[in-house]
Amino acid sequence: MCILIDENDHKVGADTKKNCHLNANIDKGLLHRAFSVFIFNSEEKLLLQQRSDAKITFPGCFTNTCCSHPLHTDSELEEKDVIGVRRAAQRRLEAELGIPMEQVTPDEMTYLTRIHYKAQSDGVWGEHEIDYILFMQKDVDLSPDPNEIKTHCYVSKEELQEMLEKAKRKELEITPWFSLIAETFLFKWWDNLHNLKQFMDHNKIHRM
Repeated sequence: MCILIDENDHKVGADTKKNCHLNANIDKGLLHRAFSVFIFNSEEKLLLQQRSDAKITFPGCFTNTCCSHPLHTDSELEEKDVIGVRRAAQRRLEAELGIPMEQVTPDEMTYLTRIHYKAQSDGVWGEHEIDYILFMQKDVDLSPDPNEIKTHCYVSKEELQEMLEKAKRKELEITPWFSLIAETFLFKWWDNLHNLKQFMDHNKIHRM
């Protein structure tokens, strides 16, 4: 069960992952909490994944390291220091990418800000989320689940710029949230991986 929220990210209930991603419900205003993790290695390259073709929303699209949802459980509902979202990120990094949980502890994740966006994947499915942005720099062990991830790679800033240009030419597909973040904040944050505190904004929700 995903965490339902209002436009100011206050919890209002719970609903299934399926119901949260139906455009018919999104059109009525259904909104849920999510997170996007960006892991950089010691060479300051960003770990990307290509979503499995079996994904209901945005199959086969390239995106940031990991994107998912905190669940409506006691441990992931906890809001102090965004610990619930961080625990969810740790859980999904292991489930999708096979990263051992001890390599991605919640206290190693830097919570930057939140982004509110809406995007249709097709006529039936879509996304409507307030997305917590989590950064981390660490060399990690990977063993991706092929049901979740088609391919993965580390990219430099220049290589990502090339991918974004290819996406504009329709030569490859990138998820809408990753595209939004890349076009607005990502490269500025990437240039300051060792000084991210200046970009932390936990009060504002960026409406995109």
